Amino acid sequence: MRLIHGTSRFRPYTSASGGWGSAHSVLNILWREQAFVKGSAALIKQNKPKGFACVSCAWAKPGDPHALEFCENGAKATAWELTSLRTAPSFFQAHTVTELRGWQDYDLEQHGRLTHPMRYDAQSDRYVTTTWEEAASAIGAQLRALSPDEVVFYASGRASLETSFMYQLFARAYGTNNLPDSSNMCHESTSVGLQESIGVPVGTVTLADFEHTDCIFFFGQNVGSNSPRMLHPLQEARKRKVPIITFNPIRERGLERFVNPQSPVEMLGPKSTVISTQYHQVAIGGDTAAVMGVAKALLDLEERAKRDGEPPVLDHDFLAQHTDGLAHFMDTVKGYSWDELERRSGLTRSALEAAATVYARSEKVMIVYGMGMTQHRHGVANVQMLVNLLLLRGNIGKPGAGICPVRGHSNVQGQRTVGITEDPAKVPKDKLEALFGFSVPERKGMATIDACEGIVNGSVKGFIGLGGNFLRAVPDTSRMEPAWSGLRLNVQIATKLNRTHLVPGEHTWLLPCLGRIEIDRQQGVEQVYTTEDSTGCIRAWRGNAEPASEQLRSESAIIAALAHATLGESVAVPWRQWQHDYALIRKAISEVYPEIFHDFETRMWKPGGFHRPLGATHRQWATPSGKARFITPETLDEDDDVLTGEAGRDVLQLMTLRSNDQFNTTVYGYDDRFRGVKGTRKVVFLNRNDIVRLGFAPGEWVRLRTAIEPAVGREVGPFQIIAYDIPEGCAASYYPESNALIPLWHYAKRSKVPAAKSVPIILIRAQPDAYDLDRAVPETDQIV
Repeated sequence: MRLIHGTSRFRPYTSASGGWGSAHSVLNILWREQAFVKGSAALIKQNKPKGFACVSCAWAKPGDPHALEFCENGAKATAWELTSLRTAPSFFQAHTVTELRGWQDYDLEQHGRLTHPMRYDAQSDRYVTTTWEEAASAIGAQLRALSPDEVVFYASGRASLETSFMYQLFARAYGTNNLPDSSNMCHESTSVGLQESIGVPVGTVTLADFEHTDCIFFFGQNVGSNSPRMLHPLQEARKRKVPIITFNPIRERGLERFVNPQSPVEMLGPKSTVISTQYHQVAIGGDTAAVMGVAKALLDLEERAKRDGEPPVLDHDFLAQHTDGLAHFMDTVKGYSWDELERRSGLTRSALEAAATVYARSEKVMIVYGMGMTQHRHGVANVQMLVNLLLLRGNIGKPGAGICPVRGHSNVQGQRTVGITEDPAKVPKDKLEALFGFSVPERKGMATIDACEGIVNGSVKGFIGLGGNFLRAVPDTSRMEPAWSGLRLNVQIATKLNRTHLVPGEHTWLLPCLGRIEIDRQQGVEQVYTTEDSTGCIRAWRGNAEPASEQLRSESAIIAALAHATLGESVAVPWRQWQHDYALIRKAISEVYPEIFHDFETRMWKPGGFHRPLGATHRQWATPSGKARFITPETLDEDDDVLTGEAGRDVLQLMTLRSNDQFNTTVYGYDDRFRGVKGTRKVVFLNRNDIVRLGFAPGEWVRLRTAIEPAVGREVGPFQIIAYDIPEGCAASYYPESNALIPLWHYAKRSKVPAAKSVPIILIRAQPDAYDLDRAVPETDQIV
């Protein structure tokens, strides 16, 4: 069944983020999912001690929580998981897989929770019910028939530390390091860049630092849609008159104004909190130039202070004691002209000097950033430029200061901590081998892009997906989907039906698992699980709702069953015992990673959890030189595929983005309230000057075509043009609908993160599909 949605409209959203708009959105999804009572009861326990961790983002949870410790998107994720709607075996009897491929993504997931293990039957083109025993036995046999390096073990970032630890053990005991994960698509640029610069692969900021900071910089992160709970500490910072300086191509409402929906005074009054005190709409791909400009202005202020006999701007004691590479970096900064920095960044010298002036006056500065920095061809250099800026004034390793990458999925950072990585050099090989009686493979495995290339060229023959919607999330989908059907084995562990499940391979299995909010009973005993948030804080949680079906199994139980069916007793991993007692898994984690997880069973219940040790927060640098490193970018070009001059005048730089009605590939609805879009996702946001210059008009329909590697012919659409406040030469459209435009090879150097924030495109005039006619965006409603 295709759900029909109302006529779309576009009108600029004039209200603040949060407020009544957020409250109405939460109530609406609870009602729509038929989870009003159950969902409301769960929300009271969300992100609370003895409660459950939010299913969606990885933002930190305070030890002293608010009365309601959830945001709009977190509430949507809870309602989405606790829905009363079901996708039962009768649904698959009524619909072929071919038919379901014609459904919209929203309609597939909106149908409800999966209830029974299923296998694909090619003869009937349907999923049919199976038993857990049959599934495990058959999958184990199929894995044994494949070479280990032909199989990929993908993790989406939602599984607990316990499940993630088991999963990487399963893959390595099986004989492969093919352990790609969602970090490869988002923040691997962070892991590479920070490790090289300051000796840790994660951020240095904790929630406590927000209470002590006196200046915050934001780069490429949409807090209002992607991590709204962060708006609470930001609001508190603004009440202390802390300046917040934002660099982002689009003016995102969450970084402009906020009304706290938990404050009756704010909800009933006319006022809102101004979040950003400076908002600089940097051009797509202009971040390195912008940060370079701030650094150049800072060095100018240093020279002026020296000339006038005033205190220095740079922290010379810190620089001398704790850093290397400064001289080369300073020479490079001074070598760039203001004309070039302005042209590359899309910002004026005055704007960059304004940001630098506030930075110079502030003693404790943190930089918060997201995928707007990491998903570029030189995303690693972007991250390292942010570190360089912090190092100039000693803003790493003191309270209220540091670097703060905002991770996406709820445990994506934690699964890396316990071994989900394709690089065997990043796991304690000796301890794993001594404890579990198998040899860790020495060959480096596949990251996400490597796995995609292997699927396209046929070298990957088996795929196990621990959550996620892999085929929808990855780039180059028009090439990936046909190749996916060539898989010999396709195993998907999931809570709801999604696009990836509808492109079956030779042997395809759909294994429904418990959601995080549901009570996980093993042999009648309720289990506890742990996660790590964006700030490196680890804590315990437990489910609070009854499972959607008696047939569901926990992710840990599913992994244990598959591992036992595949490996038998050939390794000394007590899969069956672990399945029934997660404390035994935590004991093993603490033995493999004692420096992080010592006294695990006690410390995980500490209010607010416990933080993993990070040397950089104590100014201990695990780098080859033993110091924090200034790493100078080789170029201001964040994306090497950008065409310049007359040849590139018709080419726009596209960034993919998410609406406030989605989380990752999960679309909760067709509205993007903060951007004023209602009832559709088939739009492209353009600067009005570009629309007119290229011969189009707001409201027209176009197809988007990738402007590089034309022989492949990557296109999406038709999309309707919306005139929007975005820099000239730039464009934006929704993820994952525009993923087909991104070539597999268009990724960040050294981290292989898809460069989804700068894809060269051209526009081709088109006509709307019949399905889109009632969603036309009236030209008169558009921004001027």
